[in-house]
Amino acid sequence: LTSAPVRRYVTSAAEARGSGASLRSSTMKPEASPPRRRRRLVKLEYEKEDVASGIKTEDWEPPAWKRQLEFIRDMRSGRDAPVDKMGAEKCYDAGAPVRRFQVLVSLMLSSQTKDQVTAAAMQKLRTHGCTAQNVLATDDKTLGELIYPVGFWRNKVKYLKRTSAVLQEEFGGDIPNSVEGLVRLPGVGPKMAHLAMDIAWNQVSGIGVDTHVHRISNRLGWLRKPTKNPEDTRKALEEWLPRELWSEINWLLVGFGQQVCLPISPLCSVCLNQFSCPSAHRSSPAKRPKSGPPRSPSPRIKAEPGRDQTINQKTLSPTGQRR
Repeated sequence: LTSAPVRRYVTSAAEARGSGASLRSSTMKPEASPPRRRRRLVKLEYEKEDVASGIKTEDWEPPAWKRQLEFIRDMRSGRDAPVDKMGAEKCYDAGAPVRRFQVLVSLMLSSQTKDQVTAAAMQKLRTHGCTAQNVLATDDKTLGELIYPVGFWRNKVKYLKRTSAVLQEEFGGDIPNSVEGLVRLPGVGPKMAHLAMDIAWNQVSGIGVDTHVHRISNRLGWLRKPTKNPEDTRKALEEWLPRELWSEINWLLVGFGQQVCLPISPLCSVCLNQFSCPSAHRSSPAKRPKSGPPRSPSPRIKAEPGRDQTINQKTLSPTGQRR
């Protein structure tokens, strides 16, 4: 995992427990960045069954979350994480009539993929012509070469083709303007739908929860109880987090997760929340290889005499060469 340089914040337990003003006065801060544009809040309708149930939950919010959020804002004030330069909000032609389609494509490619790889793939697609009509006119082999090596690129070629067909036929190459319409598209889940509504339509419909937001929310204790997947995390966060923060929280936590609260070996010693985070200074378990057979057969090539050589599909590019 490649991370952007992290500014070191030096503070003590006493300073962290003190006022935010004293901490900020003792910390060198970069020049102020331009404010993010305001998003229009929209009513969420695609989870009508939850509203109709009539279940009322008691008011709950995590302790010290406001102070922790302010510290994260301080640590993110430089806006120098990969997501700030190469996220979905930076991967489309701002003046293009099809910019909303490009936003959706960049979100589809970003799943299980680093921002740097997604940005490179989007640049190739935009040069080729990133419109629903052009995607449909491009053969699968060429499309695969354009988006390679994004994660699960073979599946994403299929999703892009099927989604482009729906958008071209039903929306004239544009994208739906509702979460309900977006999640019906092949390869588009709730996270992508909420982010697309925010970035493409400038409407806040829900919190976009990826692996960074999911991980950090659990580490900070921002959930009533631990969650096992991003969708459960989204629902748990939306129960208590003020709606006016739903757009900002994704951008803040994604960059924070890329620079400080890393998946493995988080940099707790430079984190301003190290004295209030219940997970601070705990060692992260190493990743274990997944057991069981591969999801799909590995492609085989002609082996030398006396040898049986198999190459896993993840090591092959669309042209059949080793990565």
